[in-house]
Amino acid sequence: MKRHKPAINDLIQVMAKLRSPEGCPWDREQSHESLRFHAVEEVYELMDAIEAGDDHEMMEELGDLLLQVIFHSQLAQERGAFDFDQVARHIVEKLIRRHPHVFGEVKIKDVEGVWAQWEQIKRAEKTGTRHERPSALDGIPKHLPALLRAEKLMKKARKAGLMTNSTTRPSNAKRTKAAVAREIFALTEYAQQRGWSAEALLRSELQKTERALRRREKIKAKAGTAARRDFP
Repeated sequence: MKRHKPAINDLIQVMAKLRSPEGCPWDREQSHESLRFHAVEEVYELMDAIEAGDDHEMMEELGDLLLQVIFHSQLAQERGAFDFDQVARHIVEKLIRRHPHVFGEVKIKDVEGVWAQWEQIKRAEKTGTRHERPSALDGIPKHLPALLRAEKLMKKARKAGLMTNSTTRPSNAKRTKAAVAREIFALTEYAQQRGWSAEALLRSELQKTERALRRREKIKAKAGTAARRDFP
């Protein structure tokens, strides 16, 4: 039976050709910086395809997203930083390293255990490196949409014991999901009518909240250190 050459090799060769002197003028002009928002757009288009349940569109959008990976890898290879093979090898090694319950002898009972182990291994990997994350709030991409970033910040803060469900709740009134959705939309409309950007407003509030949470985290850490010193 004849085996086909992996299509990923063809894609790598096509990208190299596009970037060559005989290739495409547009592709040759691109840089990591000029392409950085293209990947974001492709992810959103993939989300649309997934929600539509359209397998053909999903396949196409996955290809477009893969192209972004290949494009950035080609750019990095040209400047001697890394290539696609190193990208692939790195993620393979990371997946194996962070799943000792699959590739090793560790026993884990549930998803919560998997997440806890993942975070523990990740912290150990980054400790002592320039990528170390000393704060429990580190690691949230700054370019996430404000609402999504708020959700991630609150999740991390709660896990670290820096925020409770009542920390920012305006009242004790119970709300349905539909009511909350209407409130969010109404607030967005209110902001727009006054010439404000709801995204910018929330992002500004997030910055203030994150600074407060980080101060709270430092105070908590100092108190813990003092308690350990005083312990007989």
